[in-house]
Amino acid sequence: MFDFLDTYPWLLPIIIFFGRIVDVSLGTLRIIFVSKGEKYKAPFIGFFEVLIWIVVISEIFSRANSMLSYVSYAAGYATGNFVGIMIEQRIAFGVLLVRIFTRKGGAGMVTILNNNGFGATSIAGQGSQVQIDIVETVIERKAMKSVEGIINEYDPEAFFVVEDVRSKRKGIFPKSESFLRRWRLGK
Repeated sequence: MFDFLDTYPWLLPIIIFFGRIVDVSLGTLRIIFVSKGEKYKAPFIGFFEVLIWIVVISEIFSRANSMLSYVSYAAGYATGNFVGIMIEQRIAFGVLLVRIFTRKGGAGMVTILNNNGFGATSIAGQGSQVQIDIVETVIERKAMKSVEGIINEYDPEAFFVVEDVRSKRKGIFPKSESFLRRWRLGK
């Protein structure tokens, strides 16, 4: 398959390095999709992950006889972990539950969140020292910075926790722009 490596053996460590970056990055994304219950995306990514891995490992077994190739394999693995995490942070796939504990009154926070397209619910609560309001909102991960800005602007002293949500149903969510809508003619 890689007969050109007989002529250019110095390319093998480079191919191993970049192959492992792609392979491990895909593995990171696959694990994320599995944990989110994406039953169609995870196997699709897994197919290409294993295909790349088997090609790289077969070349290592058949041709690699230098420490540089072994170091390239390990460095590609380490770099692939880093790249996979960066890609995952960039796509920000998933849904979050943000639970906000505020002393300023939950109704105001709910109104501001609603005005920004986020559904929210306020619950009265008793803190360890004073009465508080607990505001809950379910958002796309991509919106977390925006929601965090809203929280800090409304109540800089607010305490909040963020949890991953596996699935959601119904509710009020901002309209998300379709990936393909950007390139439609006439829009």
